[in-house]
Amino acid sequence: MDSQPKRKLTAREIAAQFRAEIAAGKYGPGAQLPAARGQATKYGVALATVQSAYAQLRAEGLVRGRAGSGTYVLDPALGEPSPRDAAQGLIDLRDEVARVSADLSGLVERVRRLEETVGSLAGESDG
Repeated sequence: MDSQPKRKLTAREIAAQFRAEIAAGKYGPGAQLPAARGQATKYGVALATVQSAYAQLRAEGLVRGRAGSGTYVLDPALGEPSPRDAAQGLIDLRDEVARVSADLSGLVERVRRLEETVGSLAGESDG
């Protein structure tokens, strides 16, 4: 039997799941997202966590909340990217940021080794 408690999802992770589902077309323009209270129960998190995830999606322009009604995927205005395209763009951007971060980490390591080499060469010429 597993004695480790299952880690709860963060608002960012829940938002990422919905973003991916919007990008995949599971929730198209005008579709209502599941009720936040039900999602909180499903994920075993506080209601505020799911509300925060939905707020992130609103800030990204993917959804709109209607008081007393729920949260809906936005239907894009003419000439603007659809929520699906916007969500995919955010996923692509996240992947690109991860790639650039990995490249920068590699550069930091190369600079560190270069500084060590230069430092040891300088030490040899002093001695």
